[in-house]
This record gives sequence, structure tokens and C-alpha cells, in this order.
Amino acid sequence: MDSGAHQPSVSGLLETALYVDDPQRSAKFYTDLFQFETLFVDERMHVLSVVEKQVLLLFRKGGSSRPTHTPGGIIPPTDGSGNLHLAFAIPSTSLEAWEARLKEKGVAIESRVTWKRGGKSLYFRDPDKHLLELVTPGAWSIY
Repeated sequence: MDSGAHQPSVSGLLETALYVDDPQRSAKFYTDLFQFETLFVDERMHVLSVVEKQVLLLFRKGGSSRPTHTPGGIIPPTDGSGNLHLAFAIPSTSLEAWEARLKEKGVAIESRVTWKRGGKSLYFRDPDKHLLELVTPGAWSIY
């Protein structure tokens, strides 16, 4: 049923979280490979600026399993485990440069995929074995 109410909009995905054994080690990996800027660090996490208004949260596993009290309110608990997946969008023209950068940094490419729409992906792992992907336009109908 349509209640006549206006549907509020979402303007993007702001934060993505990974749960890692050693946030400092993981932050070093991401800042060294991608040149992401560090926005915030505490005992629970490292927060990195990916691009524009996108943030990567690197939480210490188990470090946020209790509510976090801040001056502005309480952040509910969160935690995760297992090998997760993130994909970073790259221009088609930078695929070869990224392959060279991964090789230069000693990061093994686990797989290469060419998508039906023409996009290409490189898959590799971070220090916690999360599956990372660099993907060019043409992977999805919207990208």
C-alpha cells in the first residue's frame, strides 16, 4: 500500500567495515598499496578515507563487541569474522598500472576475470585474507 509518504533517499555508501587481527598492520597495507589517508585511530580501529566520502573501517576483531560510549551517544556493538569481500572501482586505463603496482608491492594476484559486459577484475588478498577486487567499468549494468 502507498501511504502517500515521501520515500527518503540514500545518497551513497559511507562506511564499509572489515574485522582484522591487527588494525595497524592492515592500515599499513591499505595506506601503502592504495595511499588511503588515515582519518582516525584508536585501540578499536583505524579509519581510512578511500575516495570522496567513502570510509574503510578496520576494526580489531572482538574490539567492538560491546557498546562504545561516545560524548554524542552509544554506538551499538558490532563484530565479524571470516573472509569478506570488497571491490574497488578503477578506470579501465589503469588496469595494467594496478597489475604492476600489486607486483611491485609483493601482492599476489589470485585471479583475473573478464566480465560479459567487458569489465575486468583483479582479485587478491589483504593480510587477513579478505578478498579484494579491482574492477573496471563493465562488470555490472550500473557500472
